[in-house]
Amino acid sequence: MQNYIITFFTSENGFWGTQFAGNSLRSYTIAIFALIASIFLFLIIQRFILVKLDKLAQKTQTDFDDVLIATFQKIKPQFYYLVALYVAFHFLTFPEIFSKLFDAAILIIVIIQILSASQTFIDYLFEKLAKKQKDAGSKSAMNTLAKVAKIILWSIGILLILSNLGIDITSLVAGLGIGGIAIAFALQNILADLFASFAIFFDKPFVPGDFIVVGEHSGTVEKIGIKSTRVRALQGEEIIISNKELTSARVQNFKRLKERRTTFTIGVTYDTPASKLKKIPGMIKAIIKEIDSTKFDRAHFKSFGDSALIFEIVYIIKSDDYTEFMDVQQKLNIGIHQSFNEAGIQMAFPTQTVHLISQS
Repeated sequence: MQNYIITFFTSENGFWGTQFAGNSLRSYTIAIFALIASIFLFLIIQRFILVKLDKLAQKTQTDFDDVLIATFQKIKPQFYYLVALYVAFHFLTFPEIFSKLFDAAILIIVIIQILSASQTFIDYLFEKLAKKQKDAGSKSAMNTLAKVAKIILWSIGILLILSNLGIDITSLVAGLGIGGIAIAFALQNILADLFASFAIFFDKPFVPGDFIVVGEHSGTVEKIGIKSTRVRALQGEEIIISNKELTSARVQNFKRLKERRTTFTIGVTYDTPASKLKKIPGMIKAIIKEIDSTKFDRAHFKSFGDSALIFEIVYIIKSDDYTEFMDVQQKLNIGIHQSFNEAGIQMAFPTQTVHLISQS
């Protein structure tokens, strides 16, 4: 029996050496066995081994192995059949043009399958990063980065296919480079805003919900887009600012305030007695201490103004909310007004005294 098998595989004469289309009957038989064995092996991997590994992966805490198994499970049976056919055809001899076409077809299908599997990992990676983001703007940026990564991946895959098909891609890459430069010049403003949005995402100078001041504009950030950021002003209107401007301008983010330090001045009339001037800092300190979430810092007779004696007051509010800050300032202003009225201290307003000198 052993000698018969050896003879079957080595003999080129007799029945098994009969030639059909340039291949012996022995070669066709070996190719068929190779085809059946390859298909059987792939079916075992697909229906038994991967199923067993999937059950084991579900018991682990990490989800990376789940993605890995899911990637292999997405491979269609037709792909396995084609690979099995490719293995079987290696035992046969075909015309050169047919071999090249078949090898090219296999190459294209394998690269496409690898690219599809790579897409699964890209989706997994960026979805995991997006889940860690709390705001919609950051999640949108992650989705955009995922799309850019997929475009780059497929571009490399296409160039790889063309290169393996014998096409000279040097001139093609050079042409794409020149075309890319031309497109970059034409779309430089859009691209600048696009990369600025990535800078905002990674650096996070502000996020939706923050109250920011950019130049003469101020408001609450509502959305960080690919090209622009939308800010809701205090008056209610929507301000649209390009991302490029936001990354090149000085941005004040009041949402990051843990506490707000406020300085303001008041003026009293020049005829206010010195005894009352000495009492004013203590009066203001008492008013501030009565207001919740505030801390008195200092109050001083600062200077002599054109028409008033100027006092400078500094206090701290333990909140980053602008509305709460204005409520505190309002309570403080009303308290100062009432206390000054009770003490007989007059607030100053712009006045001008004209001295007339008579000459005799």
